[in-house]
Amino acid sequence: MATYNPWVRKTVLITARTYPVPSRRSIEVSCTAGITDAGKWIRLFPIPYRWLENDKRFRKYQYIEASVMKSQSDARPESYKIDIGSINILSEPLPTINNWQERKTRVLPLMSRSLCFLNSERDRNNEPTLGLFKPRTIERLLIKPADAPNWTEEELKWLRQSSMFGNSPPTHLEKLPYEFSYKFKCEEAGCIGHTLSCNDWEMGAAYWKWTREYGSQWEEKFRETFQAKMLNNDTHFFVGTIHGHPNRWIIIGLFYPPSRSRMKNNLAVQAPPLLRQLPDF
Repeated sequence: MATYNPWVRKTVLITARTYPVPSRRSIEVSCTAGITDAGKWIRLFPIPYRWLENDKRFRKYQYIEASVMKSQSDARPESYKIDIGSINILSEPLPTINNWQERKTRVLPLMSRSLCFLNSERDRNNEPTLGLFKPRTIERLLIKPADAPNWTEEELKWLRQSSMFGNSPPTHLEKLPYEFSYKFKCEEAGCIGHTLSCNDWEMGAAYWKWTREYGSQWEEKFRETFQAKMLNNDTHFFVGTIHGHPNRWIIIGLFYPPSRSRMKNNLAVQAPPLLRQLPDF
């Protein structure tokens, strides 16, 4: 009689990764989202990304293969536990040439019409808890000091744990002293507007990089990329619900191919230059 094995191999295109947070079991983790080769959303958690060996450290829009199993502690249907040691990177990141066409081909078929629609579907069916949509208008990027600018003593204890992964990151994980949010409206006639926090890894990496380079002038560079350029690009939001707060959505990633008007004006069709080579922190 065959033994039941809950682990399965899946091929996943990585699309979003959040800023790390302390974890009791894994030191620090990032919530990672992607699309399976069957064209379904998947949430891979926990992933202690900065502690991974170099040959396991995938980038956004790379295909990976890994052993996963449905999470027993997270009822969200897209949530899967991943075997870190099984990660195999299959490709280079999909290119941004031809107005991000390769990325669009794989990502846009999963696009929903609005956050309002995603929320109503989730309320009715308990899913989806991951999604992608294009806001009708992005009003502005909000930047405010974090309510709790430092890790708690318990979180610091988790971060001081000895690593089981053996690939210590170059820096201690610092908590972002600011919270970043987008205020926007959906493509729904009755939408009264939304304000969602954005936990995209790129934002955190950009903040630390630009505070080192520009000091007190970091916000000008930050808004140039994450406000002005996102308003001018064909920006979409990757979103997901929070495990402990199932009614709350956050932005977990940004999808920002250039708009058609920028293409007609022969402006850059690549990612915003300052985002191309953001280092891990």
